[in-house]
Amino acid sequence: MTQASYSNRRRRRSATTQLAWFMAGLVLWAGCAPQKAAAQASKPTEYQVKAAYLYNFARFAVWPDKPAFHSSQSFNICVLGEDSLGAALDSVVAGEMIDSKQATAKRISRSQDAAECRVLFVSSSEESRWREILPALEKLSVLTVSDMHQFTRRGGMIEFQLVANRIRFEVNLAATQRAGLELSSELLKLALRVNRTL
Repeated sequence: MTQASYSNRRRRRSATTQLAWFMAGLVLWAGCAPQKAAAQASKPTEYQVKAAYLYNFARFAVWPDKPAFHSSQSFNICVLGEDSLGAALDSVVAGEMIDSKQATAKRISRSQDAAECRVLFVSSSEESRWREILPALEKLSVLTVSDMHQFTRRGGMIEFQLVANRIRFEVNLAATQRAGLELSSELLKLALRVNRTL
């Protein structure tokens, strides 16, 4: 393990308590989103909650070493399709650093443009194209997230679900492992469901 990887893992372990409180607050719609979002409203909107989740998924995942990631000067959280997150995602990542890189919100129109994305939110507007999109991402080690129905059962990695008016998430752990991604055990504890065999 490289010194950089060791340091990153130590930072993630030391931040697990922060993650638990943050995510629990999001589940309860309790205003624990980043301060910039919280300052705008006492109760986060659906899109602020989803944007904050994306940011924290990025902070508590480990990616394999890939040249494309090293060469990029930014840590890209991308949106494919209709951009419902809009300003909420821009606000969450503004001025933030992840893995010593500037966090950036990026919009793409094709799955082929996802090579430098670390996290990719696939909008539900792309549901008719999921059979084209997911296979194109298989070798890119991109953490795929969507609010598309049955996204994880179709091969996606994290699926947002609305349960009792709360935004929760389900994880397809088998898909993340195939892509060489490692998710924090603390993050997995907060998932509504973790599927290990899909």
